[in-house]
Amino acid sequence: MAETFSIDRLIRDRRSKRGYLDNPVAPETLRDILEVARFAPSSSNSQPWRCIVMTGRTLGRVTERAVQRYRIAPESLNPEYPFFPAELQEPYAQRVYLFRDQLGEAQGCPRTEKALRMFNIERQYRFFDAPVGLIFIMDRKLERANFICYGCFLQNIMLAAKARGLDTCPQQIWSLQHAVLREELDIPAQDMVVAGMALGWADSERLENHIETPRSPLSEVATFYD
Repeated sequence: MAETFSIDRLIRDRRSKRGYLDNPVAPETLRDILEVARFAPSSSNSQPWRCIVMTGRTLGRVTERAVQRYRIAPESLNPEYPFFPAELQEPYAQRVYLFRDQLGEAQGCPRTEKALRMFNIERQYRFFDAPVGLIFIMDRKLERANFICYGCFLQNIMLAAKARGLDTCPQQIWSLQHAVLREELDIPAQDMVVAGMALGWADSERLENHIETPRSPLSEVATFYD
């Protein structure tokens, strides 16, 4: 029973953190996290995930290139797959806009402040100053159903990190930088960039790290039949 409560607490306490201390993460800790995460379930054991781990000079080089690419031509950045439909319907639109308002308020960045918004996007391309940046790739010949498997792998990483006192932030935005990532990390054309993830020790002084995003009640999530 104690173990169940521990798992429940990890799931409830995990939050996406958007600001990190510069304290390094030990290589053996990173290996331990990924070692356990690879036991995620997948369709017929297909295991579609591949992960690139960046620290130190490589992390610095890639983030600088990504920021420069964004500054030069932000409108030229296109993701490998759609994040949302062209017109986001309810109730999803309300949830997204509420979150963006919460985040903007915590960052002191209203939607009308274009310069501040660009600065905060650049922070995403720096992995929010985390000491570890993860990039996730997948063979593009696989189907959309494999994204379900990939989600299990990402969740395992986030929970394994949380269990070790670390925090994370999954980042779809890195799919926009697939051209830079291919050049810097030798990612073959046959692989798509699915996402990135910041990992490290969260900076508790940053207000955006204390956002409490609402969750829909169970009555809206589940339907029970007997």
